Amino acid sequence: MSVDLAVFAATSGHSGVDRVLRNLVPAIARLGLQVDVLGVEGHGPKFEMPPQGVHLVPLGARHVNSALPALVRYLRRERPSAMLSDKDRVNRAAIFARWAAHVPTRVGVRLGTTVSVNLASRGAWERAVQTASMRWIYPAADAVLVPSAGAADDLAEHAKLPRESISVVPSPIITARLHTLADEAPEHRWLIDGGAPVILGVGELSERKDFACLVRAFARVRATRPCRLLIYGEGRRRSELEQLAAELGVAADVALPGFIGNPYPAMARAAVFALASRWEGMPVVLIEALALGTPSVACDCPSGPREVLDGGRVGPLVPVGDDAALAAALATQLDHPTPRADSKAAVAGYTDEGSARAYLAALGFREFA
Repeated sequence: MSVDLAVFAATSGHSGVDRVLRNLVPAIARLGLQVDVLGVEGHGPKFEMPPQGVHLVPLGARHVNSALPALVRYLRRERPSAMLSDKDRVNRAAIFARWAAHVPTRVGVRLGTTVSVNLASRGAWERAVQTASMRWIYPAADAVLVPSAGAADDLAEHAKLPRESISVVPSPIITARLHTLADEAPEHRWLIDGGAPVILGVGELSERKDFACLVRAFARVRATRPCRLLIYGEGRRRSELEQLAAELGVAADVALPGFIGNPYPAMARAAVFALASRWEGMPVVLIEALALGTPSVACDCPSGPREVLDGGRVGPLVPVGDDAALAAALATQLDHPTPRADSKAAVAGYTDEGSARAYLAALGFREFA
C-alpha cells in the first residue's frame, strides 16, 4: 500500500512537539491515510502501540545528519506523497533528502516556537546557521508551518520570508484521551486533601519557562492568603528554584515532584494554571489546561498566549518577567475564576481532527483543502 505521509522528527521524547505529533499522527491515520513515522534511534516521538494505518520505520541512525542516507533511500523506495518534518536541523535534512532522492514528495517543514526570541539565547554560530537555513533553504519546501499567527509574523520578519508563504495550523491538543487521562486520580496529595488552593505550572525547568518568576509571584500571593504551588517538570533550574523558594520563605508550600507522564488530573483540579514563559510558539500546556476548564493566567510572551486567551478576555495576560503583575493575576483568578465553560470555549479550535485536516490541507492533500 502506498504511503501518503512520512513524518520525520527527532524529539526529546517528552516535549511539546512530542505531544503534538503523538496526537497528530493517529488523527491523520483515522482520516484514512497511510502514515510512516521515521525514527532516529534514541529520539521520539514514541508510540507504545502504533495505531492502524501507522508504520514505524527505524532509519538505523542515532543522529539526524547520519540518518540522511537512510532517509534518501526511504524516499526513493516508498515515494510518499508528502513528508512533514519538525525543527530546523530536521527540516534542513528533509529538504536536502528530497533533493538528493529526486522524488516528487511534497515537503512541509514545521517550527513550533517564536524563532527570533528562541535564537537570541543561542550562540552566534547556531544563530547564523539556523537563520541562513530558514532564509535560503526553506523556500525550497512546499509548505512552512507554524502554530500561531505571532510565530508566523516573527518568522517572516526574521527569515525574510513572504508572510503569505507561511501557514498557521492549529496544534492537535484536545483529544478524547485527554479527558480520559484527566479523570484518573491525581498523584499529589495537595490535589485531594481539601486544603489550600493549588496553583499549577507544567514544563521543563528551564530559563525559557521562567518558573523563577512564578515562584516569586507565588510568594507575593502566599503572603496574603493560604495557597500552594505545584510545578511538574524537570530540568537544569531545579536547584535554583528550590533555593529561591527557601529564600522567599515559601518552600513548605512549593512542590517540584519532577516530570510526570500524566499531568492532566492535576490540571483539571488546580485552582489556577500559570504559564510564565519568556517565549513560546504556541503553549501546549496552556491549551490543555483551558480545555479542562481550568482558570488560567499567562505571561504575554511571543507567541501564542495572547491568541489563546483572546487578548486577556479569557484569562489575565501580564508582562514577561513581571512577578508583581503575575501575582495580581493569580489573585484575580483565585478570587474571581474564569467560568469553566469560557475556558473550554476559548480552545475549541484545537481538536486533533481539526488540526489533522488543517495540516493535510497545508501539505497539499486537495481533498482536505
